[in-house]
Parts: sequence; structure tokens; C-alpha cells
Amino acid sequence: MKYYSTNRSVPEVSLSEAVIKGLAADNGLFMPERIRPMSDEFFARMPQMSFQQIAFEVAQAFFGEDIPEAKLKEIVYDVLNFETPVVPVSDHIYSLELFHGPTLAFKDVGARFMARMLGYFIEQKGDGKPVTVLVATSGDTGSAVANGFLGVPGIDVVVLYPKGKVSDIQESQFTTLGKNITALEIDGTFDDCQRLVKAAFLDGELNQKMNLSSANSINVARFLPQAFYYFNAYAQLQRKAKAQAVVFCVPSGNFGNITAGLFAKRMGLPVKRFIAANNLNDIFLQYLRTGEYTPRPSVATLANAMDVGDPSNFVRILDLYGQSHEAITQEISGARFTDDDIRRIVKDTYQKTGYLLDPHGACGYQALVESLMPGETGVFLETAHPAKFKETVDSILGESIEIPAKLQEFMKGEKQSIEMGADFDLFKAYLMQR
Repeated sequence: MKYYSTNRSVPEVSLSEAVIKGLAADNGLFMPERIRPMSDEFFARMPQMSFQQIAFEVAQAFFGEDIPEAKLKEIVYDVLNFETPVVPVSDHIYSLELFHGPTLAFKDVGARFMARMLGYFIEQKGDGKPVTVLVATSGDTGSAVANGFLGVPGIDVVVLYPKGKVSDIQESQFTTLGKNITALEIDGTFDDCQRLVKAAFLDGELNQKMNLSSANSINVARFLPQAFYYFNAYAQLQRKAKAQAVVFCVPSGNFGNITAGLFAKRMGLPVKRFIAANNLNDIFLQYLRTGEYTPRPSVATLANAMDVGDPSNFVRILDLYGQSHEAITQEISGARFTDDDIRRIVKDTYQKTGYLLDPHGACGYQALVESLMPGETGVFLETAHPAKFKETVDSILGESIEIPAKLQEFMKGEKQSIEMGADFDLFKAYLMQR
């Protein structure tokens, strides 16, 4: 299958080129030339299938033309060795718990899948030239990518993160690893980190010297596999006889996660509608209301992974809907929550239901509480374990929550990071000297 740029000013490329390059030469994001629908027979079988079985068949629809069946199955079964359970929280509202992977965040699925796929394509290329993966993170992307790519031959990873704007536990997950993982602590915001990464991809001198790739959700191998757990969630609802008028609510930052859900719907998944839950960085919500997309500098909030002022994947959503604001608003609505809202939602939900939300999941849950209609079943994506935001959650509840053993191990390591200003010339010079 070929992949085209959302800017449509450069030739189409193969899957391997799209994965290795990450970003198109015209600064657009890659999109598959077609979206293959799943069969009615597949949906009928889903309730009897495991997560791995479901994901493999969906992966074949995406990647089956470009990766041998046995290799693709090996990748899927290796990556998805954990479950993403659907858990009831209140009447007609379920949490899709995506935090049961190695770093306790939803990005484990896409990051681990991309690591295996990129490693395969590098091996097939066989030129011996290493790939440097650049990744900007507002929190969980860095930890998932760093751990997914740790020790993968032929790949070096450079994680850029905003100084003082990720939680201590998140920071420990990508600054203590060493080996082929380097962390750059940028004096700025996530948008600054993302700007530096994009500028690097467009710099001719850097690209002549290095093979650069991205593991943010701008990479097709990162965001497309996130469609797997939408199918798996629906299968679980089928088993509960709750798969009628399903509404997915997605805490949204860079919009890769909800874009994967929209792809799942295009593949035939019977989703009634989507809700994009925003924090104060509500650029997408303003677009839904006005039809005008106006990026602005991000502001720091309790839901830090959603602190994005110019979501990269917005262009994919536009492309998917033919640039039609009307078509987008027919299938996607939005919601916005302040830090005070998040504090109230986390505390009230815990007291009333016993379910502990993280700050991002709180936005997703409350959007369903406020907008779910009679007859609908709501599923919000609980994207990270609450303990990854321990200081915030502890202060909200007035008690200390337990840190899972997986996270405790990361916190034992010594921080290794390089501080840097948000200046591209400094960043370029650093890369050129590597």
C-alpha cells in the first residue's frame, strides 16, 4: 500500500519509507491511500476472539500488503502480551483501561508496535546505517517510546521533554534507561519540543548526515496500531450485551488516539459518535464551535499529556473528512475541563463509585456524564495509571495512593538528561555532533 502526504505535494511512498521517515518531505503527515473495511463475518467472530487475534486481523488490513503474514503475527503477538479491559464505572459508562502495559500508559501499544516494525524495516534495508528516532513528549509518549525501543539494534532514541512540565514518575521512565536512549530536557513547552523535532525533519544538512525518524503519533506505525484497542473494547461490550449506540470519549492532546478511533470507524466498527475531551488547551473544541482552527501556545494543566496548543493529527482528521467542518461535527463533539473541574471529578468519582481516575481520564469520564444520551453506552479511554500522577492525585484525595511495582522500579534509577534551550541551532548542533 502507498502512503500520501496530507499536503499532497510530494510523491506517494511505501510503508517502509513512511515509517522510517516519519514525516513527509513537504511537512505533511502520511496517510494510507485507502482504508480497508473489515468484514461482517469478522465482527460476528469478535466476541470469541482474543485481543491478539483481533489485532492481528486488523493489522493485516493496514499492513498485510507490506509485511509477511508470519512476521506481522509475530510482531502483534509480541507487542500485545497484556489486556486492555473494559471496566464499569457507573450506569452505562465504562472505562477502557489502557494502562496495563510495561509503562502503564496507552502509548505502550503504538510505541512497542512501531519499535518492532521499524526494526524489521531497518533489517530489510540492510545498509547498516542506524536510525535516530526523535520524539517530543508531554509525558507518556517519552516513557512508552523509550521503553519500547530500548536495546533495539540499529536505533538510537532522543526524547525531548519540557523542563518541569512532566510528572516525576513519567520523567523517571525515560531519563534513567541509558543505552540507546537519550533525554533532552528542553527549557520550554511541549510545543517547543514538537517544533524542534519537526524542524529537524526539514533540515537538509541533518537529513544528509543522519537517518531521522519520529515515534510521535505523526508516525503511521505509532498511531494506526492504536485502532486495535477500539476493536477489542467493542468485542468486550458485545460479550456484555452492551454494544448498542457506543460512544467513545477520548482525552485528547496531539489527537493521534482519537484519529486511530476514527480509522476504526471507517473500517466498519459500529461507533455512533466520538467525544474529544480537552483541558484548557481547547483548540479543537473551538474549531468544532467556529470552523476556525487557531493554534495558540499551550498552557500547563493537571492533565499534562493534553497540554498541546497545535495538535499535529488535526490535519489527518481534516484529510479523513475531506476538509469538511460539517462532516467532522456530525461525528465528533468536544468538551473542556479546567484544573478545578479535574480535581472535583477525581474526588467525587472516587467517593461515589470507588473508581480512581487519573487527570486525563477524569476529563473523558465527565464528558460522558454530561453528554451521554438515553440508550447510549459510553466508553472513556483511561490512558494512564493514576499513580503516574501521584502528587496530583494524592493532593486531590488527601491520601497517599499506592505506586505499582512496575513504576517503583523506574524510580530506582539515576536521572540522566541533558538540559538545552528551545533553540533549533543548539538542537541541530547537538545532533550533528552525535
